[in-house]
Amino acid sequence: MSTRALRRLRGKQRGQEALDLGELTLGDSPDEQPGAGEEEQLDTANVSPPSERKANSRKAKKNKAQKNFSNIYELICDADNEAEKISPDEEKPDGNQSKDTEKNDNRDVEKPEANSQSLSGDRVKKKKKKKKTKVTSDGGQEAGPGDDIDLLLQNLEQANGFSLQNEDCGGTERRSVLHVEHRNLNSETELKRYFGARAVQGDQRPRQRNRQFHRSTWMTGPKDSWPRFSRPGISMTLLQSQDGIQYFAFEHSRDYQQVQFKFLDAVESMDPNNIVSLLQLNPYHIDSLLQLSDVCRIQEDQEMARDLIERALYSFECAFHPLFSLTSGTSRLDYLRPENRAFYLALYKHMMFLEKRGCPRTALEFCKLILSLDPDSDPLCMLLLIDFLTLRSREYQSLLQLYQDWEVHRNLSQLPNFAFSTALCHFHLSQQEDLDPEESVKQRHRADVMLQNALIMFPGVLMPLLDLCTVQPDVTVTSHAFFGPKSQIGQPAALAELTALYVGRTCSLWREAAVMLWLEESVKEVLHRVDAKDPLVEDSQNKRKQRYQSAPRNIHRHVLLSEIKEATSSLPLDVTSQPVMGFDPLPPLDSVISYTPPERQHVGASNESTLSLFFRSLLPNFNLQGGLRQEDDMEVARAGQELNQEVDRLMVAMREMLANIRFQEPPREDNPYRDEEEWD
Repeated sequence: MSTRALRRLRGKQRGQEALDLGELTLGDSPDEQPGAGEEEQLDTANVSPPSERKANSRKAKKNKAQKNFSNIYELICDADNEAEKISPDEEKPDGNQSKDTEKNDNRDVEKPEANSQSLSGDRVKKKKKKKKTKVTSDGGQEAGPGDDIDLLLQNLEQANGFSLQNEDCGGTERRSVLHVEHRNLNSETELKRYFGARAVQGDQRPRQRNRQFHRSTWMTGPKDSWPRFSRPGISMTLLQSQDGIQYFAFEHSRDYQQVQFKFLDAVESMDPNNIVSLLQLNPYHIDSLLQLSDVCRIQEDQEMARDLIERALYSFECAFHPLFSLTSGTSRLDYLRPENRAFYLALYKHMMFLEKRGCPRTALEFCKLILSLDPDSDPLCMLLLIDFLTLRSREYQSLLQLYQDWEVHRNLSQLPNFAFSTALCHFHLSQQEDLDPEESVKQRHRADVMLQNALIMFPGVLMPLLDLCTVQPDVTVTSHAFFGPKSQIGQPAALAELTALYVGRTCSLWREAAVMLWLEESVKEVLHRVDAKDPLVEDSQNKRKQRYQSAPRNIHRHVLLSEIKEATSSLPLDVTSQPVMGFDPLPPLDSVISYTPPERQHVGASNESTLSLFFRSLLPNFNLQGGLRQEDDMEVARAGQELNQEVDRLMVAMREMLANIRFQEPPREDNPYRDEEEWD
């Protein structure tokens, strides 16, 4: 460490160290008794040459530097002590102390004890002026030089206000599930952990010239290739605060609403170029960025699609309320408001890009962030995805803790993904090398029991899972009625949708050789239990018939966003028949609308005649029906109707004439195989 860093670190610790009463009082410390005797001799003599005074002040300073070992950082490097002594920051207060001692010596000659007490009082005042505080332990006792370093660091955290309890903002259960860490929201942190900082950053160095200063953000960082940021008209307001939970909402300004209306017109035109032209004028319009990102992703331009989503997230984060927190898990956004939905969708699409990029830990953090925005209703059904990301990032304990905390009030065991993923978590924990043998046996037993129960409850998962893993099952399994085709045909539509979603998403996690062998053993044990007529088999069959009758709307929305072919093919007809927009897929039926676009006058084309349609194809602005709707020109309207009738009759006559036209066939030649170049 450099002397400057040690000086800063030492000054910070000196400002928080405990005051040593031995330096302030007489007779309390044996080291100060010679110094006190010298001061009494100088007072009685009433003559103090300048050279002796300077020597005494230097000796006092040297003794003080040697005695002050309560600062733990002063023992790091003794070679830099002389450089620290001659620093100007420390010479000024010592010079003031020497001047004050000279004044006090000249004033009070006959009272050395009172003079020494005044000296101690002056030193206390000077330390107060330097804003130095006492570092005390939790029990209220002073921290001495022999205290543990962990206790000193803990006291420093409490003095600076950086304790972990301040970041909790909620109960232990909520924080364990919904708490988000800022450092895990940056994908570069995970990439550096995998490949190293040099491989991620390379030789890129920030340019000092013409460098733009952007606002520091947590989710995404601004790029130099982006347009210059200007507030697009989005703001966030605090609606209410109840039981430690803050409810927020995004709001659109009037100018942003006009841009939103133009965006809706561009979407209805079905031309992506209109959205591009709109983004050129408004580069940070959220819905345009989301919709154009889908267009780029369909055209396999993944880099541009990801860049547009990051730009949308940056625009959102610049509009955050000062009280809105990404990490506490106590900030809520209602999905019923259309202004808030874009933030959900931007987070979800950014999370999927991170997962495809190979950053499952960062994607898991964004998944928890989306779940914390509305954990009760869960509009995007993040509970169907969080287990996959947890297994990908190998955070097994966090998934088991989530299952334990939320099983009581959310019935996570009734979801196929949690029933199989928790068993897979216990299996991976049992395979760890640093685990005790007894604990490993317990984890393996739990994994076997949970996987067997999951196979009994959801038998329709096995065959599609083996099919995607390219594994040929045994004949005893395929011929058995429990895992045969009846298990897939007889399950309800909602359960089939959940099963297809889980199998299509997590099939890669079951392709390991050890996992497949464990699955084979569990399947054989399940067949034995089925043949033995285990009561759990009949109970699970009754539960499947009673439950899973119809899937809620948020599950359909999650399946549409996941774009898993096995799951989208199982969607009901009422979902697939309606148009799905990328900027707002399957909106809630009870949405809270804050503003609506103005009504536009559509020209009715249902009653138009063939002639008017023909003229409109030539001239788009032609409108024959416009004048016919006026009440003042009834005669003109009747004349136009008669004209239309005559034209229709003419068209019918032309159709009949064309239908009666017969073409005479050409005469057939006697020798069709004759060469055309042959002359008669």
